[in-house]
Amino acid sequence: MGKEQASVADASELSLSTATSEKFWPHGWWKIFEIKVGIIPMPLFIMAAALIAALCMTGELPSQITTMVVVLGFFGFVCGEIGKRLPILGKIGAAAICATFIPSAMVYYHLLPTSIIDSTKVFYKATGILYLYISCIIVGSIFSMDRKTIMQGFLRIFIPMLCGEIVGAIVGTTVGTLLGLGSFNTLFFIVLPIMAGGVGEGAIPLSIGFSEIMHIEQGVAFARIIPMVMLGSLTAILTAGILNHLGKRKPHLTGEGRLMPGMEEEISSSTSHNPLKGAIDVTGLASAAMMALLLYMVGILGQRLVGLPAPVGMLFAAVLVKLTQAVSPQMTSNANVVYKFFQTSVTYPILFMVGVAITPWQSLMAAFTIPNLIVIIATVLSLVTTGFFVGKKMGMHPIDVAVVSCCQSGQGGTGDVAILTAANRMVLMPFAQIATRIGGAINVTLALVVLSHFFTF
Repeated sequence: MGKEQASVADASELSLSTATSEKFWPHGWWKIFEIKVGIIPMPLFIMAAALIAALCMTGELPSQITTMVVVLGFFGFVCGEIGKRLPILGKIGAAAICATFIPSAMVYYHLLPTSIIDSTKVFYKATGILYLYISCIIVGSIFSMDRKTIMQGFLRIFIPMLCGEIVGAIVGTTVGTLLGLGSFNTLFFIVLPIMAGGVGEGAIPLSIGFSEIMHIEQGVAFARIIPMVMLGSLTAILTAGILNHLGKRKPHLTGEGRLMPGMEEEISSSTSHNPLKGAIDVTGLASAAMMALLLYMVGILGQRLVGLPAPVGMLFAAVLVKLTQAVSPQMTSNANVVYKFFQTSVTYPILFMVGVAITPWQSLMAAFTIPNLIVIIATVLSLVTTGFFVGKKMGMHPIDVAVVSCCQSGQGGTGDVAILTAANRMVLMPFAQIATRIGGAINVTLALVVLSHFFTF
């Protein structure tokens, strides 16, 4: 009995000594690192806030990448966390919306230091970092897909896309006409801008074409078009979030990023044999990133030779590499790791940068009229609903097809990022690029051709 009491006493002393040895420093301090804002541990988050404030107060904020990575990460994850914690809206894509529109409002209401605004705009224009992001996302997501899925999915996705655009144009124009906006104004200045593929690929070419054909100032045309693009993208983001929530409630309607049922990712087999190798092969990750950039350069060359947008050219090149099995399974696995890194760590900083640099809050607010909102919502919802039911009829996962349909109303590449983030289906980026780039280019071309004939006669 005495020995048992002695052993209990020894155990108590041991646990007490262990507890006292793990005092605040360093073990308690290390536990604070487990508290994170986005991906940033709390001590580093506080340090980033202090350094950003100090640099702003002592002069201009450098626009070099070493500084801007911290600035964009700090504000991007703050805005994302705000969106995630909003009741109800946090579950349907508010994080992506907040990461884009909160900084836009902060710029308009002068709540963001001028040095941060100027440095962000310079960084956005000078680096083209958005295309680095899209390159790694597209290549990684394509390489993570089953080859059979690519072959069947890329051909099948055009049918729900085409049906959705036809129905969306008819419904949107009809609703606008009934609301007294006029069929011409509704079709060319509300509905078509929504499905034009964003700002650079859609709104700007449309405004140039409108100015030449209708003999109006390009700035005037652009000011009328851009709010519709942004509000259409906002509606698509919210819709994508709702679709993600629906998929969780009715899992039989979704493939969680796979368009075709019964198909798994090939890379799972390549990484299951040696799961650690792909994670620790730093040179392999660098090679995968280099491959993504080289494929984007192929896209640039294609743009110069045949006029195809560079991201679309890169998309087709990546698909060709995947279908011909031109790279090893290990390279495929590394590309997927690079994709996951950009998806989890770069998305919200990119959205914050877009909100500051190219999202004018005043134009967004000016378009918030009841008739415009009704037309925009009717157009987006009819487009997405059509994609949902056509995709289901074709034996595809309807929710995932509907998410791709949302991207037809997205604000270009940035809209695709926000929409797929809200839907938690970044792996659909290749199909999103088809919906945005190719679908948008077709819409812009047809709109200008029809408009030119209309004004000729």
